[in-house]
Amino acid sequence: MARRTKKQWKDMSAGGRAGVVIMGAFDLALKILAWRDLARRPAEQVRGPKFVWFLATFVNTFGPIGYFLFGRKRPEIPPTHQ
Repeated sequence: MARRTKKQWKDMSAGGRAGVVIMGAFDLALKILAWRDLARRPAEQVRGPKFVWFLATFVNTFGPIGYFLFGRKRPEIPPTHQ
């Protein structure tokens, strides 16, 4: 069985390197936004312990996305009377 070697940065094409940089920046931006939201949002507006969601944000890109989709409670909007 042939053994694969890891591709090094210098072996990647310019497009491949750009993709890695863009995805890394996207991942970091999502994490920062999630951390900021967790710090500012009251605990009663978060589903579950805030500390657990903080730890979840370190799971690749899926942690922050999971927090934004499932970790925050939606504020109740009072009905408008017409």
